[in-house]
Amino acid sequence: MIGARVRDVLPELEAFAHAVQARRPDDGTWCEAWTVRDVLIHQTGNAEELARVLRAHLEGEPVETRGFHREAPYRALSDAELWSAFLARCEELTEVTAAAEQDLPPDTDVMWTGRHVTPPFFAEHMREELILHRWDLTGDDHTSRQALNESWMTEHSVRSVGRPLLARGSAGLDLGPDGRVEGRLRTPGTDDVVVTADAHGTGVSFAAPEGPATIESDAAVRVLLLWGRRPADPGRWHSDAGPGALRALRTLLSGY
Repeated sequence: MIGARVRDVLPELEAFAHAVQARRPDDGTWCEAWTVRDVLIHQTGNAEELARVLRAHLEGEPVETRGFHREAPYRALSDAELWSAFLARCEELTEVTAAAEQDLPPDTDVMWTGRHVTPPFFAEHMREELILHRWDLTGDDHTSRQALNESWMTEHSVRSVGRPLLARGSAGLDLGPDGRVEGRLRTPGTDDVVVTADAHGTGVSFAAPEGPATIESDAAVRVLLLWGRRPADPGRWHSDAGPGALRALRTLLSGY
């Protein structure tokens, strides 16, 4: 059972939970390497690590963010034990974020995966993970489209996650010392999201619409593209950039 306080802090949790419970643990997902059980393991590890890092900061003993090896203990659990652990970790994250809201100024600098974030990031990031990985389970249903379309989802992906989204993809580009990839993801009525990669690194930022877009789409599809996903209906995105530019952009946007 999901308590009222948890629903208030993580309003997307209930929809994610229903999506998990409507499927077999060994069902496949839109994340090609993961089953439903793998998604749930990942989410349990996410909730645990977000709570662990923020709690350590609250206690004055900051810790570094662990990698995905944090998920290993959950793979040894039965399906029922895993489900219970997931709900418990979400409850703990809710408690820690409530304490941080009370005890820390909202602009407090906290380290997360090598970058600077603020206390509100921790609940918001879990919310984004719940939306994104629910899409991995359900695909483009109404609930997913509506949640992905929220402007804060794009904002969080660009400003709060940013360059880590491009790390795997940039490694797959053979740019050399002078090569460069730049792509503009456009949703009409909003700023473009501009992604770049060259020998000096990667970048992702907002910019006023200028010139032709590499890909134009609705806001929900743009979030999926940033995270290395693709909508079931390819007619939801459009491009005149040509195969070479599209291939390079899609390689860069390989996601996690």
